[in-house]
Amino acid sequence: MIGQHVWLWLVPMGFVLGALGTLIGAGGGFVLVPVLLLMYPRNSPETITSISLAVVFFNALSGSVAYGKMGRIDFRSGVLFAAATIPGAILGAFTTDLIPRRTFDGVFGVLMVAAAAYLILQRDKDPGPARSGDAHRTVRRIVEKDGTVHTYSFSLRAGMAWSTLVGYISSLLGIGGGIVHVPVLARLLNFPVHIATATSHFVLAIMALTGTVVHIATGSFSHGGFWRTLYLGIGVLLGAQLGALLSNRVKGVWIIRSLAIALGLVGVRILLMAFNL
Repeated sequence: MIGQHVWLWLVPMGFVLGALGTLIGAGGGFVLVPVLLLMYPRNSPETITSISLAVVFFNALSGSVAYGKMGRIDFRSGVLFAAATIPGAILGAFTTDLIPRRTFDGVFGVLMVAAAAYLILQRDKDPGPARSGDAHRTVRRIVEKDGTVHTYSFSLRAGMAWSTLVGYISSLLGIGGGIVHVPVLARLLNFPVHIATATSHFVLAIMALTGTVVHIATGSFSHGGFWRTLYLGIGVLLGAQLGALLSNRVKGVWIIRSLAIALGLVGVRILLMAFNL
C-alpha cells in the first residue's frame, strides 16, 4: 500500500512518459518499467509488466490518433506487423511469471544497453529510393497532411518476422516494443524515421492491448495494479498528444539519438540495481 502523495505523482509522470514515448515512437514502457521497479521493489515482474503494458496501450492509442490525423501512419504495413506481434505478445505474457525478479532486471538492462549501442554505432543513412522492380520488396507511398511525400521499399517477410519477436520481448518485459520496433523499421526495413515512429505507435496500440488482456486474464493486475494504471493512463493520454505535436519540430536523426541516450541511461541504471551496485 502506498501513500496518497505518491498517487498524485502518477498523473504528471504519465504525462511526461506519454510525451516522450510518442515523440520517439516507443510507448514509454522502457522508462516506466525501471521507474516501477524502483518504486515497488517487492512487486513481482508480472505485476510490473502488466501495469506498464496497459499504460503503453493508452499512450499508443492516444498517439496513434494524433499521428493518424497527420497522415504519418503506414496503416497497410501496420496492420500486418500488428497481426505478427500477437502470437509473440501472448507467449511473452505467459512467460513473465516464470522469470525470477533479478534475472528479469538483468535481461531488461542488457537489452537496453545493447539497443543503445546499436543506435549510436550505426551510421545515419538516407532511406534511398524505393526499388519497385524487386518482387521480394514491398513499396509504399505515404503522403502526410502537410503534403510531404514518403516513398520507400522494404521486405514484408522480414518485417513480420521481426514483429513477432518484438511482440514477445515487449510483452515479456512490459516495455511496449517500440524501442526495438522503431530501430528495426528505420534501420533495417528502410522506413523514414517519422513514418517509423508513427507506424510503430499504431502497432504498439494493438500489441499492447493483446498483452494487457492476457495479463488481466492471468490476474496480474492484483495488488493495486488497476489504480496505478488508471492514474498513469490519464497522464499518458494527454502527454501523447503533446509528443505528436513536438515531433513536427524534431528531425528524425535527433529522435533516434534521443532514443539511444534514453535506452543507455535506463539500461545502466537497471543493471546496477540488478547487481546491487
